[in-house]
Amino acid sequence: MTIPTTRRSLRDRETSLAAVEPHATAARAHAGIRPGRVIGDVLLWAAAVAGAICILLVVLAFTAQITLIMFRTGSMSPTIPAGSVAVVQRVPATEVEVGDVVTVDREGELPVTHRVTTIAPGASADERVITMRGDANAVDDPFPYPVTSVRKVLFSVPGIALVVAGMGNPVVLGTLTVAATALVVWAFWPRGARRFRSDAEGNGP
Repeated sequence: MTIPTTRRSLRDRETSLAAVEPHATAARAHAGIRPGRVIGDVLLWAAAVAGAICILLVVLAFTAQITLIMFRTGSMSPTIPAGSVAVVQRVPATEVEVGDVVTVDREGELPVTHRVTTIAPGASADERVITMRGDANAVDDPFPYPVTSVRKVLFSVPGIALVVAGMGNPVVLGTLTVAATALVVWAFWPRGARRFRSDAEGNGP
């Protein structure tokens, strides 16, 4: 015996299906979330952010002459302790003021980054003769520095010098490149294959 189908029974059936479907969809979505995929997405976003920062630094280096310097000694402690990385910008010597922390390039020697204590006119309109002192030192540097431009410290981040130095190692760069490539392939290609298989199964008889 067949029970006749009425409009009311159809509406009741549609209502029950509508109530069950969100729960089923949520269950399928929850089941589809895998720890490996979450970790891959996080690593992919981290790589994207790091890549964006590198691109930004390259653009700033060419357009605004902003670069990075590392502090291997503690002569500027406690303001800038050893192991810090500072963001510096090249500026004309005429813009330097007493109290600025600047990096002076020295021919045949390593650059020195200290605080400016005095400024005097130089041999030309663009040149200045500055004396400097590290914040951890009791006296000024032994000799004044005649400069036409310096690299002014904008800000510094402590404790990341080893990380930045390691990024310049060819082995580290090669490893990171291979890892980033593998991450991109893993994150995109397999996921597309799984989606294709799911669509094919859903369209089957």
